[in-house]
Amino acid sequence: MSTAVAPPAPMLAAPATPRLAVTVNLLRPGQRVLFTDISWDEYEALLEWRDEHRRGVRLTYDRGELEIMVVGGTHERLKKILAMLIEVWLDETGGACVPGGNTTHARADVEQGLEPDECYYIQNWAAVAGIRDIDLAKDPPPDLAVEIEVSRTVLSRLPTFAAFKIPEVWRYDGVRLTVLLLQPDGTYTESPTSSALPALPIGELVRFLALAANVSTDYISVCRQFRAWVRSLPAAPPA
Repeated sequence: MSTAVAPPAPMLAAPATPRLAVTVNLLRPGQRVLFTDISWDEYEALLEWRDEHRRGVRLTYDRGELEIMVVGGTHERLKKILAMLIEVWLDETGGACVPGGNTTHARADVEQGLEPDECYYIQNWAAVAGIRDIDLAKDPPPDLAVEIEVSRTVLSRLPTFAAFKIPEVWRYDGVRLTVLLLQPDGTYTESPTSSALPALPIGELVRFLALAANVSTDYISVCRQFRAWVRSLPAAPPA
């Protein structure tokens, strides 16, 4: 009886640790840092490393400039409650959406990349429903992006949102909710109403978001109160 012995499998070289990984590991929640002269390859390598080693980091890349931000607990709580209220509104008013979460939007052809705190396909949900990996070179961008401004402002990153043609961006700092709509010239202007959710009273949404600031109030109870309020609204006339 003979025994066949397979040759040892070749050792695969471990991927090199990106040089900026050291900096990322030193950052604490709420801190941010901006680098210049960063190549697209370095950005992609850091994205890959981040996904495996430190997922609480947000990366925004704009043709050589790289912003690194570490989100904290307050940021994540505000993001979650706002997302839940948006989804309750859609559920109760018969809307539809495909959520995108904080998916990385990156295009090598324009050397830009961003990660919204939350994003949604609402008007264009049917165009991406069932697509496993959305390709922004051919698929539409999210209809709505949500940004929480606890430790940083979105203003410096709006040109990157515009480059991806994201039509609407919400800014929430824990007190004020601002709706920004993309204009034909590539800038964003403030609007009293949402394009993605035109019937949603933004002021009332802020009122319910404020309830979450009370440490004795749990977030699900806020959503229950919001759902009850939505159900109390007069029915919309038939289209």
